[in-house]
Amino acid sequence: MTAPGAAAATAGRAAPAPVLWALLFGNFVIGAGVMVVAGTLNEISDSLQVPVATAGQLITVGGVVMCLGAPLLAAVVAGWDRRRLLALVLLWYALLHLACALAPGFGALLSLRALAVVAPAIFTPQAAACVGLLVPAHERGRAITFVFLGWSLASVLGMPMGAFIGGVLGWQAAFGAVAVLAMVGAAWVWRSMPDGVRPPALSARAWADTLGSRPLMLCIAVTVLYSAGQFVLFSYLAPYFRHALGTGPTAISLMFMWFGLFGFIGNVLMSRNVDRVGAARSVGIGIGLMVASFALWPLGTSVLAMALVVVPWALGCFASNSAQQARLVGLAPGLAAGSIALNSSAMYAGQAIGAAGGGWLMLHSGFGLLHWAGLASLIAALGLSMLATRATRTARG
Repeated sequence: MTAPGAAAATAGRAAPAPVLWALLFGNFVIGAGVMVVAGTLNEISDSLQVPVATAGQLITVGGVVMCLGAPLLAAVVAGWDRRRLLALVLLWYALLHLACALAPGFGALLSLRALAVVAPAIFTPQAAACVGLLVPAHERGRAITFVFLGWSLASVLGMPMGAFIGGVLGWQAAFGAVAVLAMVGAAWVWRSMPDGVRPPALSARAWADTLGSRPLMLCIAVTVLYSAGQFVLFSYLAPYFRHALGTGPTAISLMFMWFGLFGFIGNVLMSRNVDRVGAARSVGIGIGLMVASFALWPLGTSVLAMALVVVPWALGCFASNSAQQARLVGLAPGLAAGSIALNSSAMYAGQAIGAAGGGWLMLHSGFGLLHWAGLASLIAALGLSMLATRATRTARG
């Protein structure tokens, strides 16, 4: 594998510190676990004898928990040493994925899944927030986008592997694989993270400043919109590919790997260029790429055509998330712990809204309207991002 080495070159002139690699892997595990449901939705539906739209509630409930948990738990864990916090979070993730794999029915799985996704609500925002204490200020944007490459790698490797394992061995085996990876991640973070990393807790005044900042809140609203727009369709990609294209488990996993490969490429390019292009402009580029794919979606009438259609979406998907985090940190470095937690909450809220909305549309109209609903949300996100840029200029005088 050469991709991680290539990613290292993008994070700066010197190789990233070992702790950044550990955090990158942690995000990879978190991303693989979040996406394992979407990758195995067909198998969960068949095994537990529930409709696909019902199985999609696992994504909706997970999104709600992560949405509410990110800002609330940011306050709870504010004073914790990050070495202990992040390692324990990954250990929790491992144990709950094992428990999910042993769930006797859909109701139990839904409850256990809600507990498992407490980990993403904590890990990703807290890992990003502590990066500023691990690297010099002038390397912060690149370091944050580097750590977030873990999510892209999860799309390249984690989700396709989960879909393939789920298709061949059952969804329980895919959840078990996530548990093993999470144990490895917990050990790696424990070994690499120095003691005493404690980002300052946000005071009530700082939270008020964060919530009262029009540029920050507009940026977070952008995240809700582009996340919801994607997850209207992304939540149900595996059933869509089986229904519309007649693909089996192997072809579905290869399609996810193709998507993830270009997602990784997009994030590497973003990590290399975000400081030069500017975070706000980079967010707009990412959303614009996704708009292009959703507009072209009706042309994906074969596996080959669909593989071409998803490329712009993949290039913009994780890249826009990385740029958005860098954008928030750049807007108000002193409020980064709160703004990144709220942004993670917004991303997960969008997932919940998108999955729920997509499930409703699928029940009432089939698959045909999913991409149109997603396109509308993405166009709204692009317009709001432009408005946020203007608000930022106004606030800075």
